[in-house]
Order: sequence, then structure tokens, then C-alpha cells
Amino acid sequence: MANHNSFIVDVDLRSHENNLAHRTREIDRERLIVRRGQPFFITVQCSDPLPPNHQLELVLHLGKQEDVVFKVQRQGGGRDRWRFDEQEVQGEILLTLHSPADAIIGHYRLTVLLMSPDGHIVEKLDKISFHLLFNPWCKDDAVYMSDERLLKEYIMNEDGVIYMGTSDYIRGIPWNYGQFEDFVMDICFEVLDNSKDALKNSKKDIENRCDPVYVSRIITAMVNANGDRGVLIGKWSSPYLDGVAPSRWTGSVPILRQWSKAGSRAVKYGQCWVFAGVACTVLRCLGIPTRLITNFSSAHDVDGNLSIDFVEDFESREERKDSTWNFHCWVESWMRRNDLPKGNDGWQVLDPTPQELSDGEFCCGPCPVSAIKEGNLEMKYDAPFVFAEVNADIIYWRVLPGGRKQKISVDQRTVGRNISTKSVYGDIREDVTLYYKYPEGSKEEREVYKKAGRRLTPSNDECKPSAQLNMLIKHPNPVFGTDFDVIVEVKNKGCEDANVQLAVRAIAVTYNSLHQGECKRQTNSVTVLAQNAHKEVLRFRYEDYAKYVAEHNLIRVKALVDAEGDSLPIMAVADIPLSMPELHIQVLGKAFVLEQLTAYISFTNPLPVPLTGGVFTLEGAGLLSDTQIYVDGVISPGQKVSVKITFTPMRTGIRKLLVDFDSDRLKDVKGVTSMVVRKRYRNMTPLLYGRF
Repeated sequence: MANHNSFIVDVDLRSHENNLAHRTREIDRERLIVRRGQPFFITVQCSDPLPPNHQLELVLHLGKQEDVVFKVQRQGGGRDRWRFDEQEVQGEILLTLHSPADAIIGHYRLTVLLMSPDGHIVEKLDKISFHLLFNPWCKDDAVYMSDERLLKEYIMNEDGVIYMGTSDYIRGIPWNYGQFEDFVMDICFEVLDNSKDALKNSKKDIENRCDPVYVSRIITAMVNANGDRGVLIGKWSSPYLDGVAPSRWTGSVPILRQWSKAGSRAVKYGQCWVFAGVACTVLRCLGIPTRLITNFSSAHDVDGNLSIDFVEDFESREERKDSTWNFHCWVESWMRRNDLPKGNDGWQVLDPTPQELSDGEFCCGPCPVSAIKEGNLEMKYDAPFVFAEVNADIIYWRVLPGGRKQKISVDQRTVGRNISTKSVYGDIREDVTLYYKYPEGSKEEREVYKKAGRRLTPSNDECKPSAQLNMLIKHPNPVFGTDFDVIVEVKNKGCEDANVQLAVRAIAVTYNSLHQGECKRQTNSVTVLAQNAHKEVLRFRYEDYAKYVAEHNLIRVKALVDAEGDSLPIMAVADIPLSMPELHIQVLGKAFVLEQLTAYISFTNPLPVPLTGGVFTLEGAGLLSDTQIYVDGVISPGQKVSVKITFTPMRTGIRKLLVDFDSDRLKDVKGVTSMVVRKRYRNMTPLLYGRF
């Protein structure tokens, strides 16, 4: 406010109408939040008409120490600069502010000055602020996306589905991005403010925030806490006693709020889908179109040779740097790449999971998806690493007497399968594999491999695999807690009987191939009759695997057939995911904004053992913040437990309630239900308005 005798009485930021026009009303209805490249309006209220030849000037400030200052030009200036025009109407001055399409995103402070004809400041009003975001609806913005359906999903949708499991057994879990929940936007800017670049040189960092390439790269570094003041600490195996198990999270908002409330102290713990979920929240909130991607059979190639080398001796487990993950999650963000040659615009890979250093930091991307498909590995950032994730060979070796290693098989087709994201048409899976790679075995695929420096035909001059034998591992899709059979079938297509050694080993693994313990092992001498098959049946009982199978509920079965003679052994690998039981959610009645709603969540213990330490975790954008409900006592085998929750929806629209159940012996049980939250119209005559 100005003093009592001032001409300028107040400034009305007209937040309600501006935020509606700029599609930010979901973030906040009181504060002014606008998108760059799109005009917005404020009103200066005056006590009297301005004195003759006096005029208004506007100055913008960015940064806590006013690191960056802009003088807003009067209308007529270039489109690449902040400018304004004014119109006096009934004692008020309507100001229209125009930001350039490449303006710096951030928290602006606006100063309104009344200047005398000789250039002196007559009055000053400076307690005015607003936030500016990227604008994917603006054609001149580097994040412009032309399809409104895509923007509705990749900017405005707060509910997601993350795909997990294996390439043969894909399951989706719900995730609450919650980018428009209270104060999430402020935390997103707090994330940027705590980056190494911002702490080292705040002015330079702020000036670079006009560029989505720069901003998105900072976010991939800051979502993980490796080497900076980032949001999440990664941990890939239990116990998680001093934090939250990664599988227990159902959304990004509790993580971001906990990080902020703790003064930028990292939250425990995350794994790849949690890192990706948080990154998606931050990027969507800032206005960069983003989607979460799952790559099945994802390679982690440490040495950059585009192959993943496994040594299998069936006797001991060797430490190895290379690995394949059953699935790995990252995000793609949509932007123009003005820093790269033509053809690299569009979706860019950003991977916030800390794996390898990139220019000295644990971040990855943005890397054009088109560059990966075409094998253009010189494109920044981190193209060779991303290319290997979807294209590397898997090479199996065995150790011979004397320590020499022998190559026994090369798999060129397993890595990079069923690359998936949530469809814009609903909670269904969209396969985007062909955006990353040409069809397996096609001419284009071969050319890309050659360009990328990968050998086309792996050398294997030691000896050839047996021509008459092959092997297959058959298994059901078992539920965790049940007993099941796995069948290893060895077929002999030859005309002579084959004497073989059949070794089978089953180990519990995490989704990223960390060994948790051995469930079963056996070695048999078998004669496989000519034109016949031998079937080895392995019975897996709950007590065999329960103490080893971790939160990812995954058993890896490996079988090796070594025939007499000089042929190579045959190897087969199968990953068996143990599916989870269901949670049942019942919402009573219709949902209206600001009116209390009741839901019941029920769960039946499917295990042959009792459960203790049961806890339900609930959250939902626009419905309720993360809430824990603890189950007292023991849940016996077959016992049904039901809990009641009351909450008050805060925002209208289609909303999802997400629930997770954890206990001592059973974790990562998920449930979700959708509801439509409406406004209840009161004091309206039925004749005029009818039913709603």
C-alpha cells in the first residue's frame, strides 16, 4: 500500500481471471500465477487522475538478493522483452503485461513507480509478486505442444499409472503426481534454488531458467540426493528401518513436502519409479509436458561397450558392474532443442535415478529420443548410456577349470522391450518401443547398430551350441503366499539320445537384479531320448521362498544344460513375478467439494502365516493428504480386516483415492478407486436449474 496522500491507492492482480486464462487456477486461486508468452492484466487504483505529464513505470525483480532486474518497456518494444500498455478507465489504470516466450520462470516481484516529467520518483508501490511458468500452449515457447489432448494428460493430469513387473507380466500401479496440490509449486522452485548451480552463482542460475533444457537437467540432478541437497536418497534393498520403503510411496507430494519441511534434508528412500514420479511432478508443475516411461529388461552398461556381461558358474556369485533391470523408469519431457542440430526436437529422456556421473553430476539427459532411435550417440546429453539401456547385448560367460572364461550365449533381443507409458486415453498402457528403436531384425535396426559402433555379429569362435537340444522354462503367474510348480523342459530334436547335466538354480532378486537369497538348487544327470523331451518339475512352497523374496516379489530361475561332446552348454533364464492380492475400496455416497465423505478399505490375509505391523497409507490429489491408518494386533491367515476413513474433497473433477498396505510379511499391496467430485448448487430453483 502507498501512503495516505498518494495517487496510487492499490494494485489488483486480478488473480482469479488471470489464473483461469493461464490454466493455473488448480495451483492457486488467490496468488497470481501466469504462463510466459501470454498477456495478463492488473489494475492500478488511483485516488485522483494522474498529474499532467506523469507516467507509470514498471520494474521486475528476480532472486532473493534481486539478482536480476528488468525494466518493463512501454508497448511498441520488441516481443523478446517484457512490455506493457495502459488504459485509464474510471479512475483506474488497466495495465496489460506481455512477457516474452523465453522469459525466465520464477517468482517475480513487481514495483510500480509514478514518475514526474523530470524523471523523479513521485510514488513507489513494491509489495507485489507473481509466479511465471513455462507455457506449452504458446507457439513461441520452447515447450509448445500443439495437441490439447496431450496437454490435458502431460501437464494437467495429477493421476498417473507406473508400469512395473517383467516384460511378460506387466502390471500398473497408481501414482499421485499432485502437481497442483497446496504449495507444491513453491517446493518445485525451492528444488531449483537448492541446486549446486544456484548456490554457486545465483544470478547466472536464474538467467538460465529461461531454458527448459537447463531447468530439466537441474531437476534430474536434484530429485536424487547424490552429491547435492536433492530430494531423495536411493536404497535398493531392505531394511528401510530409518525411512520409508520405496514400494510404500503412492505419490510425490508427501516426499516433496517432507523434504521442504526438513530444510532440504533428503528423504529416505527412493528407487527408480519413485525418482521418476517426483521428477514428473516437478516438471509438469513448472509447465514442461512430461510423461513417465518404463523400459523392460533395461540394461545398465557401466563400461560403455554396449554389452552386459554375466559370468555364470552356478557355484558362486561374482560381483559384477553391468546389470539388467527387470524394469527401469525415467521420464520424457517435450521441448525444442535449439542447442542441437535439426531433428532432435520433441520427447527428451530425463533420468533422475542416480546411476552414472554426467559431467560430474548424478543426472541424465535431456537426450532426444529421436537420437537414440537413429544411433546418433554424439548428441547431448548421455546418449550412449540411454542407447545401451534399450539396445545392449546380454552375453553369458562361464568359468572353465583354470579360470578361463568361455562365452556360452549372446542375446541381442531381450534388452529394451515393451517400453511403456500411460495412454492419454485413460489408464491403459501405450507401447512406445518404436520411438526408441526400429523393429528387431530390420534393415534400419542393423544400420543404427553399425552407426552406434555395435558389432553386428558377435564373435564366438570357441564352439557352437548344440544343434539338437533346446530348453524352455515354463511357469504360472503365481500369487505371493501360494505354492506353485516350475517346469524345465529339455527337448532333443536329434536322432540320438543325449546324456546331459541339468543344473537349475532359483534365486530371489530385486527388480534391478540384486540377489536376495537362494530359494532352490539342483543338478541332475539326465538322458534325453531322441525326438523326446525331459521335464524337470520344481515345486516352490511358500516356506521355500518367503524369507528371501523381498519387496519386489521376484524369483529368477536359471537352467544350464551341458551335453557330452564339444558343443556349448544351453542356458535359459526366466523371471517369475509373484502377484499381490487385491485391496477393496468402497466410497459411500456421492462426492461433493467441501463435504465430508466416507470410505471403507478391506483386505484379506492370503498367506498361511499371520501378519503384524499392518498399516494402510492413503492419499489423493484434491481429496486428502497422505494419511496412515494402523491395524492393531495380528491379522490371522484368511482374516479380513476393514478400516474406515473420512475426508473432505477440496477440489472438483475426477479424483483418485490411492491406498497401499504394508506389514511385516506382506508389502506393496495397492488399491485405487475413482470418483467424480462435484459442486453442490444451493438456493437454486429446480424449475430453472433442474438436476445435476
